[in-house]
Amino acid sequence: MSLIIRVIANALALWVAVLLVDGIDVSTQDTTSQVITFLVVGAIFGVVNAVIKPIVKTVGCLFYALTLGLIGLVVNALLFLLTAWIAGLFDIPFHVDGFWPAFWGAIVVTIVSWVVSMFLPDKKDS
Repeated sequence: MSLIIRVIANALALWVAVLLVDGIDVSTQDTTSQVITFLVVGAIFGVVNAVIKPIVKTVGCLFYALTLGLIGLVVNALLFLLTAWIAGLFDIPFHVDGFWPAFWGAIVVTIVSWVVSMFLPDKKDS
């Protein structure tokens, strides 16, 4: 159940990013298709963050230390671009127009996900 809630939280965060950031869009015709697209992209984003982000953090540990963690913003933007690329492989209508929209989109998704997670129960509570 926790996995489904996290995917929904990611989908909500992606929806907010599409609303706020020019250069990120979902090109679907109806609301149902949009919801399904956001849920699928939210799942892809969760898998990318769960699998690739720890590897990048481990390999790039020195860069995180040297930049006082600011390289994390670049890594998040690149992971956001990777998510859009993977979505494109599956013909999912989620598009990011370059690094800067991905950069700002990743920041929006991080903030919204953090706010949503404040209202979700901890794993310890279950």
